[in-house]
Amino acid sequence: MLRQTALLALALVPKCLAQVTEGFESGWDQAAWPTYAPDCSQGGKVSLDTSQAHSGKNSIRVDGGGGYCGHIFFGTSKVPSGDVYVRAWIRTSKALTASHVTFITMPDSAQGAKKHLRIGGQNSILMFNRESDDATLPDLSPQGVAASAALPTGSWQCFEYKVGADGSIETWLNSKVIAGLTSIKGTANPNAQQWQRSSIRPKVTAIYFGWESYGGDTNTFWYDDIAVSATRVGCT
Repeated sequence: MLRQTALLALALVPKCLAQVTEGFESGWDQAAWPTYAPDCSQGGKVSLDTSQAHSGKNSIRVDGGGGYCGHIFFGTSKVPSGDVYVRAWIRTSKALTASHVTFITMPDSAQGAKKHLRIGGQNSILMFNRESDDATLPDLSPQGVAASAALPTGSWQCFEYKVGADGSIETWLNSKVIAGLTSIKGTANPNAQQWQRSSIRPKVTAIYFGWESYGGDTNTFWYDDIAVSATRVGCT
């Protein structure tokens, strides 16, 4: 009887509490983590890599080509229906430059068909980008750039973010809040004016990790120990 009760309780757990974790120690399950390349793909590559790992022996390596069609991603559509928290250990071979690039992209139904909420870099710092109006978080003013952070190269970094059901955005690098990449209703952020001019509340339907360049930049990224959850997972 107790076993039946426990099974019933598990069956009733809402999908919004579901959590996806993957360290790729059993390999790359391409059915669960398919590649993604909107519109075109020329020059980008995703592969299982045994030369670099945050933990264990495996990671996923993304070799991104220059130009938009050099993009390639892999990811999951198992996304909570409310607040979405993502944690990924990331390693990059080259520093972010002045050029606009993306290393996480999320189809966002709130923006419309084929539009994405994107995380990447510009002006050598981390930023969010909303495809529908090209708004950035933070504003790319000198003050906004100073409120963000660079992505260190050559070592594993714990990157976390929250996309809230209320439209909020929060971001952490190695457990430290990135003030410029924070937008919470009722909380002042002088570097989020461009972002907050819209009333869009993101509704992401998938999360993809990889590389997309809007100029000529190329890069190699590694991803490991990815978690997608309705609550914050943290770096430990």
